[in-house]
Amino acid sequence: MSAAHWIYLLGLAAIIATVVAKRNVVAIAVAATFVTATAYAGSAVTGLAAIFTGAIVATRELLSIFVIIALVTAMLGAMRGLGADVLMIRPLRGLFRNGHISYVVLAVVTFLLSLSFWPTPVLPLIAAILLPAAVRSGLAPFGAALAIAITGQGMALGSDYIMGVAPGLSAEGADVAAGAIADRALVISLIAGVVALAVAYLRDVRTKMLDPIASAAITLPVSETTAAGGAAGTGTASENTVSGTAAATGDGGGGGGTATLTRPDVASGDDGPARPSKAARTVAIAVPALFAVLLVFMLLGRFTSLVPNIDDGAGAPLVGGTSALALVVIAIIANRKGWLEEVGSHFTEGIAFAFRTMGVVIPIAGFVYVGLSDYSGEILGLPEDAKAPAFLLDAIAHVQPHIPDVPLVASFAMLLVGMVIGLDGNGWPGLPFTGQLASSLSDGSGADTATLAAIAQNGASWTGGGTLVIWSSLIVVAGLTGVSVVDLARRLFVPVVTGLVVATAIVSVIP
Repeated sequence: MSAAHWIYLLGLAAIIATVVAKRNVVAIAVAATFVTATAYAGSAVTGLAAIFTGAIVATRELLSIFVIIALVTAMLGAMRGLGADVLMIRPLRGLFRNGHISYVVLAVVTFLLSLSFWPTPVLPLIAAILLPAAVRSGLAPFGAALAIAITGQGMALGSDYIMGVAPGLSAEGADVAAGAIADRALVISLIAGVVALAVAYLRDVRTKMLDPIASAAITLPVSETTAAGGAAGTGTASENTVSGTAAATGDGGGGGGTATLTRPDVASGDDGPARPSKAARTVAIAVPALFAVLLVFMLLGRFTSLVPNIDDGAGAPLVGGTSALALVVIAIIANRKGWLEEVGSHFTEGIAFAFRTMGVVIPIAGFVYVGLSDYSGEILGLPEDAKAPAFLLDAIAHVQPHIPDVPLVASFAMLLVGMVIGLDGNGWPGLPFTGQLASSLSDGSGADTATLAAIAQNGASWTGGGTLVIWSSLIVVAGLTGVSVVDLARRLFVPVVTGLVVATAIVSVIP
């Protein structure tokens, strides 16, 4: 353990302390990267360069996540221009009978949508269409924010069962099939999610239901008329325009602005409210059907031999490509004369949305990568044939001999490591490392490698994906529901940690 090792660990401890204080850690991550690299190389020049190179490496490794968010957001933006996004999930609004039922329905719908499209791109859609109905039924905005964060940022990302990016990253280090990790991660995320939802309901939701008068008096940052324009960008110029203001609130970030949406294919008149066009109805039916077919294809490949197996993160390219083609088709339907500009505009808005919501992760991930040997050599400017340092792995390897060879202890050690990795505000950059550690711990403890990797994946995803740190997409959840992101993270801590502990205990004792 060199001085650079201890400095890296001190930087990690400083980040954890900043997390506990509910403050942004970007500045801490930048400073820790500089000091660690300077201590290792003995040169401030290397330290300065490491800050920049670390950001480049982090951007490259996270680019696939940014692009898939951008493509799905762009497709939803094109649907929004037609009004098809509202039609797609409007039938679900009839399920919101009272606040208690709304809590469950909002959780289930958010989980299913987030599992299929990832939570960040669908958050504006959920907040614009389902949230108003849930609040009108008596569910307080804070209760809705808890349901959305637990099921979207936690459960869906914890398993990433459909996209398969997270299991693929975990499998790189664990040397086991990504499908095996995905299956176990899904079970863990479901157990943790159900426990977290139950704890949050008993602790914060059921005692704070709204009466009809209080529900009617609440003004949400995003309404159906704005259709999430303030979070995902402004619509394109056309014949009929609906304007509204979306103000994202929260101590940790967010923003506000005036959203102008266009509904070019909505028939309206002076005698009544606007009616959705035939094109909007067609798109509202076709898009869910298309992704349902894609989901069935992927599941058949995973569990049968009828079609080729889609594994090792190949689900994300399929979903991304499908979203891109759907964007083109929807743009043609919406605006046959200007569809080329429509596609470019929506894609640009999608890219901007992805970087606006996830860009803060880059410098934090850069610091995490300095501690991983697969990336540290490039960040520190070492020759290709030089041995790259692994500050984090070395530190854990230093402690590993003292971890009892007991599956339960190994499981909770992996959960703790995963949660530390998740402090970067994303959780996935360190998954190859946790996979490698899972393989190492399983040799001595006899625990299943895939299970250990899945535990760490859930710990990292729930923490960094957006339930425990405020520099993640939890900012978007808070902004769209109009609650404080600091208060939301604070109230999520007990339900989420309880859920993860219970899930880890269960899977560690059941073969």
